Amino acid sequence: MNISIIFYSYTGVTRRIAEQIQEICKGSLTEVQTNEYPSRVKAYTAGIFRAMRGICDPIKPDIIDVSFDDLLVIGTPVWAGKPTPAINAAVQALSGCEGKPAVIYATCKAGGGDTLPVLKKALTGKGIKVVGEFVFDKDEVQDPEKIAALVKAIRGSGGSS
Repeated sequence: MNISIIFYSYTGVTRRIAEQIQEICKGSLTEVQTNEYPSRVKAYTAGIFRAMRGICDPIKPDIIDVSFDDLLVIGTPVWAGKPTPAINAAVQALSGCEGKPAVIYATCKAGGGDTLPVLKKALTGKGIKVVGEFVFDKDEVQDPEKIAALVKAIRGSGGSS
């Protein structure tokens, strides 16, 4: 089973969860990157505004081919209750994704807002079936039980090593 773990991480929190998933379940990591936010001030002003409006940032890689993957795992921070502009762009950049299952997760200080419903709708529009959804608040990102539940959902979707 090939797993593609796709994520954007501004502060490193979402990345740490992606790395834990890879360590336990294997799979390939794709870190989506953007140069739009050189400072926290710009990220938390322009970035949040762009997230609220559902705007896509220019990203690298600009095409994410998942044709040979069996399961997608997609992670994003929560900005203003929405997915980040980089993850909005990552969803648009997905190629070969139709009919694939996905487990999605979001990291935040408190509450995921509309992040997962918005992300799920975008993925469904690309022909992806979301089979698991998780929100990790600031306390849960280091909770082994919450990570274990995420891993269980991935393995239950066919993503076992």
